Amino acid sequence: MSKKFDVVVLGAGPGGYVAAIRAAQLGKKVAIIEKEKLGGVCLNKGCIPTKAVLKSAHSVHEIADFKDLGIDVDLKGLDGAQAVKRAKKISEKISGGVGYLMKKNKIEVFSGHGEFVSKTSIKVGKEKIDFKNAIIATGAKYRSFPGLEHNGKNLIGAWEAIKMEKLPKSIGIIGAGAIGVEFAYFWNAFGVDVHIFELQKNLLPIEDTDSSKEVEKAYKKYGIKMSLGVEKVEACDNGKNITVTAIEKGKKVEYKFDKGLIAVGMTGILEGYGLDKAGVKSDRGFISVNDMHQTNVPHIYAIGDVSGAPLLAHAASHEGVVAAEHIAGKKPHAIDKMNIAGCTYCQPQVASVGYTERALKEKGIKYNVGKLPFTANGKALASNETAGFVKTLMGEHGEMLGAHIVGTHATELIHEYALFRTMEGIDEEIFATVHPHPTLGEWLAEAVLASKDRALNF
Repeated sequence: MSKKFDVVVLGAGPGGYVAAIRAAQLGKKVAIIEKEKLGGVCLNKGCIPTKAVLKSAHSVHEIADFKDLGIDVDLKGLDGAQAVKRAKKISEKISGGVGYLMKKNKIEVFSGHGEFVSKTSIKVGKEKIDFKNAIIATGAKYRSFPGLEHNGKNLIGAWEAIKMEKLPKSIGIIGAGAIGVEFAYFWNAFGVDVHIFELQKNLLPIEDTDSSKEVEKAYKKYGIKMSLGVEKVEACDNGKNITVTAIEKGKKVEYKFDKGLIAVGMTGILEGYGLDKAGVKSDRGFISVNDMHQTNVPHIYAIGDVSGAPLLAHAASHEGVVAAEHIAGKKPHAIDKMNIAGCTYCQPQVASVGYTERALKEKGIKYNVGKLPFTANGKALASNETAGFVKTLMGEHGEMLGAHIVGTHATELIHEYALFRTMEGIDEEIFATVHPHPTLGEWLAEAVLASKDRALNF
């Protein structure tokens, strides 16, 4: 006998479990299928545990500044294993919380590998589940290229990296996106000799160039080595160590490290789920969807990393809400991906929404820049958190084309700008909003004022 559901969600990451909850809230009988742990990659080996170890790294740097604050302490030692163990405990706790939410919302959980056997049914082990609607949320996996291939031993990806309790003496990181840059920060703080390799000219190449350069400045101060704008990077596992080769400034160079982290992008997890039996189509490594996240099979939806960029947990969660509401006959707003903020949690943190200055120039869009360093912000000075800046890119009619924040609390500050863009605000509305003083957040208004040469405190 098969079980029947209105909605079946395949994958219990931040997209899948949120979609399941929203569908249940809307009166649907819901099942969710997960072969590993509830919470998916984000909660168990991605977003949450990495932020936990980054907190440990940030604390190391804070201790170095304590003497200036009138606190005389000695750093007796660094225990990377303890930092990783703490991160694991936090993940387990939050994963348990997702389990509670499934029970609270009367969502039936199936543990095991789900696979479509037709357009209206999925098999999990020996159980068959019939559905009216399905939401695919299977996530993404590492990309690899010839010469840059993970083996889970000395050439690892982020999921192996976050479990690594015994830290190496040296590591080469190939790829300077968020994953590579965040792990570089953690390992460097805990005494690992870190060297980053990147084909593009800057760290965090998708960010505004000013943001990238600010992080590069900080990383040079930390002693993190960087080979940027290199060509033909390859990594080879020698058994006891690894070799990274590249063309650097026209010459072939070779470096040896204990381990290598390959962080050169992700692609959707499509294989092994019977998508062909459901008739679901994909394109260039991701499932194709419309703005309501329907696949080419209208009653089957796909959300999160498996459906393409941006590969962000918060994007996946909101996509899950849109899909669930559309299934329930609601009329949700389509997501404007330009209003989804990107965040990187190194120190200084980087957050952005909308266009980069580089993109505006390429498109020929006129804009005004308002940029203020935190070195001129009273709260930043008082808190000893002066790294970074707020930068706004404003259009001719007062609209916000893009915003970029670098600093200790950048990922918390970006929310105002994301909301502002979503509400299609204009600069006068920010001017009319009284921002508390002294705060880092008052710089959000001041940077917009600066774009009109109206800055009052800089």
